[in-house]
Amino acid sequence: MSNKAVGRKTSGLDKALRVALYTVLLVVAAFYLMPFIVMLLTSLKDVEEIRTGTLLSLPATLNFESWSKAWSSACTGGSCGGISPYFMNSFQIVLPAVAISTLVGALNGYVISLWKFRGSDFFFAAMLVGCFIPFQVILLPMAQTLGWLGIANTTSGLVFVHVVYGIAFTTLFFRNFYQSIPGELVKAARLDGAGFFTIFYRIILPVSTPIIVVTVIWQFTQIWNDFLFGVAFSGFDTQPVTVALNNLVNTSFGGKEYNVDMAAAIIAALPTLAVYVFAGKYFVRGLTAGAVKG
Repeated sequence: MSNKAVGRKTSGLDKALRVALYTVLLVVAAFYLMPFIVMLLTSLKDVEEIRTGTLLSLPATLNFESWSKAWSSACTGGSCGGISPYFMNSFQIVLPAVAISTLVGALNGYVISLWKFRGSDFFFAAMLVGCFIPFQVILLPMAQTLGWLGIANTTSGLVFVHVVYGIAFTTLFFRNFYQSIPGELVKAARLDGAGFFTIFYRIILPVSTPIIVVTVIWQFTQIWNDFLFGVAFSGFDTQPVTVALNNLVNTSFGGKEYNVDMAAAIIAALPTLAVYVFAGKYFVRGLTAGAVKG
């Protein structure tokens, strides 16, 4: 058999395998996207069409009234102002909590990995335990701590809770990433007269973009999707969107409006969905750059 014939046969086999691979990937993607597709189709139907149609039937006409109602006038418990105020509450909690926990984690990882001190390994191991503590274990002591600090049932209290709980994870991420940075780099900078914070801001942070992206995505997702801390430590006016969504789904006057529930659920999920769509590749790139080393 000639080399050309072998080449054509191999090329044909490669194409067939590639088609088979893409087919499997499309089937798996469709399977995992099915709940979202059902939610989206349901949110675009009116109530009568939902009752008479099937889950995967296309809406007869696009109806965005459920989205408007979910955002501005749906009842969540005793309030009928939609989920928009709670959506803003979540941003007020997430943004400072992510920023603070990421900065503290970066400093912790920097010290533990590049400024070794006696007991640093034990200190890191002790912080690592925090990654395995279930949410439920800290509810009572955290409630007491928030009471002592005078920030119970406030946005500041929820920010504090998420920062404290998230520091263990952010420290782990940054420490493992900084382990791949040569210690000689820090020693050389110290010989040139650079201090602790100068080295951190001028040398370490500029090369930390991959792990910062990983940490921000991780923390943003964890905090935005949190329900337990939100329902335990928030007041009526400081509830995050996940708590409001639960109240909306469990509140009904007259018939159950599944289209409004689905629209509210999609709205609540949009920020985390956007983060993964636009920054997902950076998340994977950051992990492979050293976030799981050490």
